[in-house]
Amino acid sequence: MSSLFDPQLFGSVFVTLLVIMDPPGALPIFLALTGSLTQKQKIAAARRASLVALGVIAAFAVFGQYILSYLHISLPALQGAGGLLLLIVALQLLTGAESEQHADAGVNVALVPLGTPLLAGPGAIVATMLAVQSSTRAGQYLAVAVALVAALVVVWLFLRFASKVHGLLKDSGTVLLTRIAGLLLSAIAVQMVADSIRAFVTGTA
Repeated sequence: MSSLFDPQLFGSVFVTLLVIMDPPGALPIFLALTGSLTQKQKIAAARRASLVALGVIAAFAVFGQYILSYLHISLPALQGAGGLLLLIVALQLLTGAESEQHADAGVNVALVPLGTPLLAGPGAIVATMLAVQSSTRAGQYLAVAVALVAALVVVWLFLRFASKVHGLLKDSGTVLLTRIAGLLLSAIAVQMVADSIRAFVTGTA
């Protein structure tokens, strides 16, 4: 069964992407940016933002290595840079600065900043690229793809029912989940930087 599907890799990528994209933390940002929209428009914005994020991350997962090769950038270098960027995002989640970063909304908030860079940010892109690069079997590639789709389905559900979820969690619950996600994300970021340094030291870059 593992040759057809890798459940361990699926779980790892799924949890990592959920922590990085942080659906509970995206709720107050989504509600703030779509406050002037009707309920029907909010539903459409949630769907469009999720599809945009899926397309951007999938494109980098497939063609990202070609871009790196053209620019002569090694994967450990990208991993280290992604880890540092993740650490910045984690600090923003821990300090509550993430919502302030997206205070100014564009014309189409579903595309920017909801779809990218809020959901399809550098952290999610790098994490997916690393998972693809570490895969060697068809079952592993399938696990990464299913994990990406599953994570964005969860994100879409949070955004689709944002008003109800926020009402259930209340402000205190949303803040608590955001801080926990920030703590977990900081640990993932440090691990990515450590793995990058180890790759450079051992000469596997």
